Amino acid sequence: MSKHVVVIGGGVAGLETAGRLSKEGISVSLLEKEENTGGHLSDWYKLFPDRRDSGEVKKYLDDLSKSENVLLMTGSTVAEFRKNNNHFHIITSKGKEIKADAVVVATGFDLFSSSRKEEYGYGIYDNVITSADLERMFRNGKITMANGAVPKRIGMVHCVGSRDEKVGNLYCSKLCCVTAVKQAIEIREHIKDSKVFCFYMDMRMGGAHYEELYREAQEKWGVSFIRGKVSEASESINHFIVVKVEDTLAGRPLRMEVDLLVLMAGMEMSKGGKSIAELGGLKTGENRFFEVADHHFGSNISNVAGVFYAGACTAPMNITETISHARAAVSEVTEYLKASGN
Repeated sequence: MSKHVVVIGGGVAGLETAGRLSKEGISVSLLEKEENTGGHLSDWYKLFPDRRDSGEVKKYLDDLSKSENVLLMTGSTVAEFRKNNNHFHIITSKGKEIKADAVVVATGFDLFSSSRKEEYGYGIYDNVITSADLERMFRNGKITMANGAVPKRIGMVHCVGSRDEKVGNLYCSKLCCVTAVKQAIEIREHIKDSKVFCFYMDMRMGGAHYEELYREAQEKWGVSFIRGKVSEASESINHFIVVKVEDTLAGRPLRMEVDLLVLMAGMEMSKGGKSIAELGGLKTGENRFFEVADHHFGSNISNVAGVFYAGACTAPMNITETISHARAAVSEVTEYLKASGN
């Protein structure tokens, strides 16, 4: 087919979508706001549940999307987005005008800004970091406190920005629990004599081999899981982080000191996605992700004919789910282009 599709977003979903569309003989303009593709994948050290190097998945996506049918435009966002009859007219932030037969939105997600939870002290205390900060430490091969010392007691707070009525996010981000388990194991691998404490509301390990990873963390690596929501984190005179939490299983309050406190940030609709929704007249749901036509059999379909969704712009997803969702989007796009006869 001599068709042209614009894919907005060059993360996992966007790269998979662009690569698969190119294999169908469809020309693609792939817009990515950053100078490099990969999205959040580029920030990961190893992936759950098998802890493979994230670079392996990135290479697969890069190889798939490297095609003469794919025009990659980095450092580009959408400035104008309108539909005229059966075609779409898009103007990028760099002034490039693009005409397309269909559009795939793959704008992904943003991590919850942990500074919004002031009671945890992110941005206030030097030794309170996020899961993303810790992932960068893994990549650099060194886990340290602000003063350069190696932490021996590390606390991990689950569900930061998820399942939280105060910040308006009632949904589960799905990946916080398994990320905490993965990172707890990696901390123990890097710092043999460390002690790791995970503070959780309940463990949601709903993925292949997730439960096995959870058991490994306890049985092999001695990670302590404490069921209880952290109410407050403060800093002692010695710059340790003092954590107050109620152990709901033991039925008693706890107060303990850790060298480093890691906040497991949840997922939210990306700023780029919000902008596209406004420009293109696309509906968002009560959780502020894009609203799909049907959660069972129309999760790639938007309220505008010819606009489709791929990946975590519709709901929190892991990488496996994101790739599968992108492949489904390609199927929807090709069927639409055949039926429309543009």
